[in-house]
Amino acid sequence: MSFSGEIKEELALKYAKARHCDLAELSAIFSACGEFTEDRHGICALRFKTENFPVARKCFTLMKKTFNIKTDIVIRRNSQKGSVNYLLYGKGEELLAVKHAMVQAVCCKRAYIRGAFLAAGSVSDPKKSYHFEIVCGLAGHAEYLRHMLKSFGLDAKIVIRKGNYIVYLKEGAQIVDALNVMEAPGALMELENVRIVKEMRNSVNRKVNCETANIKKIVSAAVRQREDIEYIRDTVGFDRLPEGLKTIALARLDYPDAPLKELGAALEPPLGKSGVNHRLRKLSEIADRLREHKEAWQL
Repeated sequence: MSFSGEIKEELALKYAKARHCDLAELSAIFSACGEFTEDRHGICALRFKTENFPVARKCFTLMKKTFNIKTDIVIRRNSQKGSVNYLLYGKGEELLAVKHAMVQAVCCKRAYIRGAFLAAGSVSDPKKSYHFEIVCGLAGHAEYLRHMLKSFGLDAKIVIRKGNYIVYLKEGAQIVDALNVMEAPGALMELENVRIVKEMRNSVNRKVNCETANIKKIVSAAVRQREDIEYIRDTVGFDRLPEGLKTIALARLDYPDAPLKELGAALEPPLGKSGVNHRLRKLSEIADRLREHKEAWQL
């Protein structure tokens, strides 16, 4: 089962304690993937279609729990696609309460977001990427949902895809918060565990890459220093060098790969890292002047 499927299985078993929350959740479900109709006598009918059985079961239970009216459910199988569609139908004047549900309390907002996700939401496999989205058919509904997510501190955005309005989140921490808002603790813990493992792996990789880069930098600098020193030795020799430069030149040839700190510690008397770096830089400058065929060069 996909991660989205696991979340919907969990949310399908979550029922609010208050009727106004049930109305909010039903309102979101039917706004996302349902249809309202109303005859001339004011009798309202609701239709809902889904391929997800837990979602169909949740919708059926909410209808019965909230209104205690007869709700029909029809199962249609598509042999070509190998899929099953669940169609729910309810009729009654009291169903207008779903259409005109007021979503103001925090608990109702949680229920509304939960219903919207059940009807038209998905989350990518967190082992691959972080992406949470809810598909809305109308721009107004998408803005309403985005505003509701923002009330929980979630920075939701909207993009248009194939004529639909997609309300989405891209950051792992934001998706964790969204699962908390919808009251899916099981999925939240699973996502957090994946995030912890990924962050630890990324941290280790960053450290390894940093250490590798530092090693390459040290080795590259040591090779360049050795080449400069050998060039001085092979052209004018070390006798014309000041004693301090001559000492560090010989030390670098004796310890070709040593870091500056270790190189300085090998001298007598020992020399600090900055002092070693200063002398090696002076040697490189001398080598550069020699390469430019300048006969007169100052030590």
